[in-house]
Amino acid sequence: MNKQMNIEEQLRPYIEDVEKVVLYNQEKVLDAFQNKRVSDRHFHSETGYGYDDEGRETLEGVYAEIFRGEDALVRPQFVSGTHAISTAFFGTLRPGDKLVYITGDPYDTLEKVIASSAGEDNGSLDDYGIGYESLPLFEGGVDVDRLSEVMTPETKMVALQRSKGYADRPSFTIDEIEEVIREVRKIRSDVVVFVDNCYGEFVETKEPLEVGADLIAGSLIKNPGGGIVRTGGYIAGRKELIHKCANRLTAPGLGKGMGASLSVLQEMYQGIFLAPHTVGEALKGALFTAKYLEEEGFVSKPSFDEKRTDLIQAVHFQEAKQMIEFCRQIQAASPVNAFVTPEPSPLPGYDSEVIMAAGTFIQGASLELTADGPVRPPYMAFVQGGLTYEHVKIAVKRAVEAIKL
Repeated sequence: MNKQMNIEEQLRPYIEDVEKVVLYNQEKVLDAFQNKRVSDRHFHSETGYGYDDEGRETLEGVYAEIFRGEDALVRPQFVSGTHAISTAFFGTLRPGDKLVYITGDPYDTLEKVIASSAGEDNGSLDDYGIGYESLPLFEGGVDVDRLSEVMTPETKMVALQRSKGYADRPSFTIDEIEEVIREVRKIRSDVVVFVDNCYGEFVETKEPLEVGADLIAGSLIKNPGGGIVRTGGYIAGRKELIHKCANRLTAPGLGKGMGASLSVLQEMYQGIFLAPHTVGEALKGALFTAKYLEEEGFVSKPSFDEKRTDLIQAVHFQEAKQMIEFCRQIQAASPVNAFVTPEPSPLPGYDSEVIMAAGTFIQGASLELTADGPVRPPYMAFVQGGLTYEHVKIAVKRAVEAIKL
């Protein structure tokens, strides 16, 4: 207990910094609710085709203001963050265009979106004649000196992945994203800049659209759902691009005008209102995780005293057995399915078996405390989320004690 108290004393200035960000973002969200005149009538949605759904339309206005976009698409029909990102790609790109990822290869789950496996025709970008290239990172950052090599005349969209995902590299801060976008614009002012914003919402006081991005996307079972939204995703940005994305999500000519929200509008409103606070709880948990693991002799990134731009805390292990056991102990300290023992297994979109500890109220919700990762060298578990700071402290402490026995 004395050790834990000492750790928390050292973390106090960093936790105070988190609380300042929470306060700023909470006021920004509150202002958006008030400016859009949100009322309890907006919690009642239409059925069937979803025509004239005032609640849905107002919610999208709230998102647009919060993220500083001209428009937004916020729908339960998005099944995941990957689906929202895929919709942004297919909505914006056309045959003959080229997509360039300048933060290295994206999440494993986007590989099949970009190109089908040999001999398959899955409807990937490649199947539609849309080109793709990724620019490897240089010393952990975007290789700006090589941007002109990959940004050919066919390049329609330049994409950045803000969070490290399952990669052993730093996540990109808003300041870093702004600097990279500035370099991109020097080469091509007309290219569409897309940022995968998953895990990053409300971690800083600015979002990518505020520093020059044209389009962002994310999942509602991550940060903006506040821990209570059961499904869905969002895309925000320039109005004409959102119109194209809406035509891809529904059908050309239908766009944003259709799509019943059924019974989820109230939780979507309440989730985005709670999001700054809940993200703050998860960030405090990440600070504790980093410092506690460091004190126990583990390699964990980022360090507790590094600037943060997402929720993810990577923990390095010497062997697969230790990584798997750590994840199992996080599961054992969960409020849901604590009695279940996770096993590495195949997962759609991944080439390696994945171990997932997710004793969550909402399936796959990464704003709740989870620990997971592909079981492959280097062996890393990615700890993220935590609805309450207290739960993270309990779970991480128990997990470390168990694997050190």
